[in-house]
Amino acid sequence: MMILNRGAIVDLGEGQVYFDYSACAYPVGFSPEKIFYFNEENIDKVIFEGYQDEDEERFRELYDNWFKQNGGKLEKGTVRKQI
Repeated sequence: MMILNRGAIVDLGEGQVYFDYSACAYPVGFSPEKIFYFNEENIDKVIFEGYQDEDEERFRELYDNWFKQNGGKLEKGTVRKQI
């Protein structure tokens, strides 16, 4: 799987929840019908970490600040099926 984004907010039919990550199948790529949502605790092994620079560091800082202010307003989603 390849990470698409962090902090995905989705409505799974029971209201909005957030997941730590969304991903697509690798090497197939993005398909709207096959987006996977999961959390940090669902990751067994990281195979590769992509390019990181000061923009990534700044994003993490902004995301952490946003999450501290807004994270409690949303329920964390749970993974119902393992792949």
